[in-house]
Amino acid sequence: MSTATLNPQPRRDEAPLDRFRAPLNVNHNTSIQAINESVQRTSTWVQPLQQEMSRVIVGQKYLVDRLIISLVANGHVLLEGVPGLAKTLALKTLATAIQSRFQRIQFTPDMLPADIVGTLIYNPREGTFNTKQGPIFSNLVLADEINRAPAKVQSALLEAMQERQVTIGDTTYPLPEPFLVMATQNPVEQEGTYPLPEAQVDRFMLKLVITYPNRAEERAILDTMATTEALAPVTPVVTCENIIESRRVVNSIYIDDKVKDYIVDIVLATRDPKAYGLDLGGYIEYGASPRATIALTLVSKAYAFLQGRGYVTPQDVKMMAHDVLRHRVTVTYEAEAENLSSEDIVTKILDILPVP
Repeated sequence: MSTATLNPQPRRDEAPLDRFRAPLNVNHNTSIQAINESVQRTSTWVQPLQQEMSRVIVGQKYLVDRLIISLVANGHVLLEGVPGLAKTLALKTLATAIQSRFQRIQFTPDMLPADIVGTLIYNPREGTFNTKQGPIFSNLVLADEINRAPAKVQSALLEAMQERQVTIGDTTYPLPEPFLVMATQNPVEQEGTYPLPEAQVDRFMLKLVITYPNRAEERAILDTMATTEALAPVTPVVTCENIIESRRVVNSIYIDDKVKDYIVDIVLATRDPKAYGLDLGGYIEYGASPRATIALTLVSKAYAFLQGRGYVTPQDVKMMAHDVLRHRVTVTYEAEAENLSSEDIVTKILDILPVP
């Protein structure tokens, strides 16, 4: 089964199932209407940001929407794809469209942790140590080709990504808000790369697998990019305050108890598939952690926010499940022998589990 065929298609974002358009619990209609109004008021920046990014990024609505979702869900994102699919360009464009501090870190095998977090520099004239903060002290950090850095450099990101703080010497410094690490990795080139450990991968809320554009998109890319002239500069359309306010609204988005149970069942099915009538026990080595449950809930709310809704539907959960779980489900050698990936496992779970 091809992995590409299992990825959610961008066009489905615009047409959720009709039977999921109404909230599951009609007793909450009044409060949901208030949340809807709050969502529509605070999400006015979403469409201008999408339009601004679409001027540079052609035919990647799925990628653009997921990057915005990671912003409002306050989670880090890992991009994986072959060279030349505009992964770095997409992240740079997003950072430029937001009035925030941005740093790009090009990971190499000879990097040191101090190159990321900073270090203490001795001042011989005054006999003191001065702190020089590293590029991690930014709102948006692009970790380009993160799998080219050795393990000790990758682990330097752990405290920053999870605790949103950095310790230099004896002092701990908080990172600015919003803070988002957007990492890219190349799945094809293995020489000179260091695979990310599970503990590091699990700290990314989303893993996005970027595939080749179709013929129409490829032609549009040719018309837009095949020039020696510099592209028109990206105009900032969003502020950090807009992002932070949107996060507060996302927290208030209503999610029914049945949908919460559905999220829990999806995650538990990756750990104990037999309990849910799934014959996948020999294919799953490790299931998703509780961090996946939290992430799937948050990104489902963020997805509803992008749709202008104040409530989460089961379809929202299904739309985001692959992005949240594909890097958290570890398959066995038996699954690899049968050409089954974590994508296939998640698809089987979504197909069989009853939808509330």
